[in-house]
Amino acid sequence: MPLKKSCQPEQTQFEWESAGLLAGVDEAGRGPLAGPVVAAAIILDDRRPVPPGLADSKKLSAKQRERLYDIICDQALCCSIAEATVDEIDRINILQATLLAMQRAIAGLRLRPAWVLVDGNQLPRLDIRADAVVGGDAIVPAISAASILAKVHRDRWCAAVDPIYPQYGFASHKGYGTAAHVRALQAHGPCPLHRRSFRPLAGAQP
Repeated sequence: MPLKKSCQPEQTQFEWESAGLLAGVDEAGRGPLAGPVVAAAIILDDRRPVPPGLADSKKLSAKQRERLYDIICDQALCCSIAEATVDEIDRINILQATLLAMQRAIAGLRLRPAWVLVDGNQLPRLDIRADAVVGGDAIVPAISAASILAKVHRDRWCAAVDPIYPQYGFASHKGYGTAAHVRALQAHGPCPLHRRSFRPLAGAQP
């Protein structure tokens, strides 16, 4: 269930920075065996300070991410969260699905950015200036904020589907290939939420 919500503290200054609104973009969920890949795009408000504790979502606890999610959405100029589905992942591969989710998130912003910074080394096709920043979730506040929004959204998705497929334990492992998840797959086979194109599931029967 895609979520789009209109949500830049002081940005890291790059010597090639240009004038205009800057959007940070990041994703969550490239590695799991199940569920959508999620991307978030956000334009923070330069007039407001960076929310305390803002950092790469992987370095924060679930409770810290949940707290920051609400602060970020409240203080940002706008934000957008979008997904690429399991079917899209299986059809076009996880990289292309991730870039598709990023395109959707950027398109969902209420304000049009002049420049987009994307975490990593790959860029979606855009008609605006964009740069990839390796490790951007640790050095660009807008990307850090986007990483938090994407991660919280995906974790909430996992919690929401857990009662529908309780035998897999999505709420605990978030779809990743943990030992418990693999045991559940061996016992029950994959469900419609699993990515059949991923190696552990290739050729598996429901």
